[in-house]
Order: sequence, then structure tokens, then C-alpha cells
Amino acid sequence: MGRKLRVGMVGGGGPANFFGGPHRRGILIDNSAELTAGALRSNPEEAIASAKELHFARGYGDWQTMIDEESKRDDGIDYVTIVTPNDAHFGPAEAAAKAGMGVLCEKPLVMNLDEARRLQQAVNASGVPFVVAYTYTAFPMVMMARAMVADGKVGEVRKVEAWYPQGWLASNREATADAAGQKQASWRVDPKKSGASGCGGDIGTHAYEFVRYVAGLTATKVQARLKTFVPGRALDDDFTVLAELDNGGIATITASQVTIGAQNDNGFRIVGTEGTLEWSITDHNNLKYLRGGEPVQVYRLGGMYTYFPSTITPFIRVPEGHPEGFHEAMANLHRCLEWQIRAKLGEDAPEHMHLPGIADGVAGMAFIEAAVRSAQQEGAWVDVESVG
Repeated sequence: MGRKLRVGMVGGGGPANFFGGPHRRGILIDNSAELTAGALRSNPEEAIASAKELHFARGYGDWQTMIDEESKRDDGIDYVTIVTPNDAHFGPAEAAAKAGMGVLCEKPLVMNLDEARRLQQAVNASGVPFVVAYTYTAFPMVMMARAMVADGKVGEVRKVEAWYPQGWLASNREATADAAGQKQASWRVDPKKSGASGCGGDIGTHAYEFVRYVAGLTATKVQARLKTFVPGRALDDDFTVLAELDNGGIATITASQVTIGAQNDNGFRIVGTEGTLEWSITDHNNLKYLRGGEPVQVYRLGGMYTYFPSTITPFIRVPEGHPEGFHEAMANLHRCLEWQIRAKLGEDAPEHMHLPGIADGVAGMAFIEAAVRSAQQEGAWVDVESVG
């Protein structure tokens, strides 16, 4: 393997930002990439100061300057990580793609399906590697479930149950004096920054991606109820969808930010004609496989277990008994992008299971827009626009 990849970051530098820190740790975990360039805050002076404080080699006052200047350098960045609120995804992602840089973008992909299609055109035209940060798909046991479904272990998929409850927005946190909590909450409930759906766009897309990534299916119709329980909010804080799938099966996709006591305990159940697979973040090192009349089989995470396909083993770092969690999953997103970039550079890279890309991000936006339309029609069945 050649030199360390050089990484740029847009957003993630403010004291109240959450995702900047986990992404920076994920970039550095495997010692194969470095923090090279950052446009980390919306205020130019604060952006440059933040880059210096966080030990980026170069700081910029805005993402436009960063991408323009880095594209001219012989030692410019190889890819850009975007960790801003949703309204600031499209610009840097499109510019980076057009400049020939890989992109790792937080979800949801952008603000709406029109932006998503335009970004997909730019990515496809440039051929750059692109990963969407559906972080939970990067847990090895979720990859294992995907492999088992593809291998026919559950038979034909009849039903998918996917869920993601949180409780941190059960009260009007956006109006509190807690600076970090207030900032994280305020943009998520603001349609100008978050898009047409609050809870659905923020975490409902994670649940839906389990349908696509693990079960390999896509919603064709949805019947949705989006509720706003906390008075004064402009967007939903609870998201419930029944979906018809492209194989004739059904899915329930639920997300909530008002479930008091929930610990981001997202997960899924894949129900087929031959068996069922179950996984949850609260037990993320284990994957349950159930067959009628037989004992429950539990697949456990560990580098020494031989049942993992060779496309998953590159993502596993330690032997059994040593847990790998959220930060390692974040690192797996970056490794997936890194390996694609290295392959394009002609370097050796392991054969690996790919993680969600631009097409998945576009599909997530199509799903959200259909759910919003259904909710506006009191839960009527609405077609999900096909995105190929």
C-alpha cells in the first residue's frame, strides 16, 4: 500500500458539533490516512482557527476555496468528508466530485430528490468513489446479515422490520440553555437546514437503509404517518411507515426522537420463507439466525471466526471477545472509500464488501419524499419514485 491518503473535511469544527469528532477518529484509526485540509466552520476566521486547533495541515475559510486550492496542489486531498447540516451537503459534494475527489457525505444525502439526482449525475460523470455515511451498515455483523440474505439463508424475504428510536428530543431541547444540545436540536427541526422531514431524514433513513442494504430490496409504495409531538416544531419528531417492496414483500420502518429512554437502539429483523435474521445496536457484536424448530444460532464478531466471507474480514480488526463499535464502523466507511480510491490509483486493495454509495443516498431521498407526501394525504398510499 502506498502513501497515506490526504483527507479534507467540511464542517465538524464547532464546539457543539457532534459528527466531526467521530469522523476524525475514524479517519485516523487505521493509520492509512491523515487530516490534511479543513473548512470546518461557517465563519472563515473560526474555520481556520479550528483547523489549526484540530491539527489539520491546512485550514481554509470556506469549502469553495479549499476544493479549488487543493485541486491545484500536487499534494492535494484525495477525498472530502462532509459533516455539515443537510443544507450544506450538496455544494461541496458536487464541487469535490467535479474536481475528481472522492466524497464521504453524511446522511441524508442532500435536501431533496432534485438535488440528489443532480449530485448523482456529477458523481457518475466524474466516476469518483462516493460513500454515504449510513454508519450502521458498516458494523461487520450487519455486513454478515447482508451476505447471509444474498446467500439464501432466509429464503425469499417476506417482511423487513427496521427501527430507530431515540429520546433526546422528547422535550423542546432546541429552546434550552444547553449550547451543544440546543445547536444539535435546532438545525434538525428547521426545514431550511434539515429538509422536508426531521426525524425521518435524520434517522428514518438509517432504518430504511437496512431494507436496501441488508435485504437488498426497495420500497415501491409507502403509507406514512409523520407526527410532531412537541409543540412549536415545524418538522416531525416521530416517523412511521408501512412499505410495499419490489419483491412483493412488506416492510415497517419506524423512527422516533421522543422515545424516552431509548439509546439509539436501532436494528432490523429480516423475515424470510426459510428463516429470520435479527440484529440490534444494543447487541451489535451478535447476529441471531432463527429457523423453525431449531435452536437459535448466534454469529459473533471476531477476527478468528472462519464463517465470515473474505469480503468482510478486512473490516475486522481484533480477535473475538474484543468489541468493535461505533468508531470502528465509522472507520470502516472511510476504509471502504479509501480502498476504492487506492484501486483507482493502481494500488493493491483488498476485495471488500462495498458500503452504501450515491445510489443509496438518492434512494433514501426518494423514500423520504414519498413518506412526506403520504403523510400530507393522511396516510394515503403513495408511489416511491424509481431512481434506478
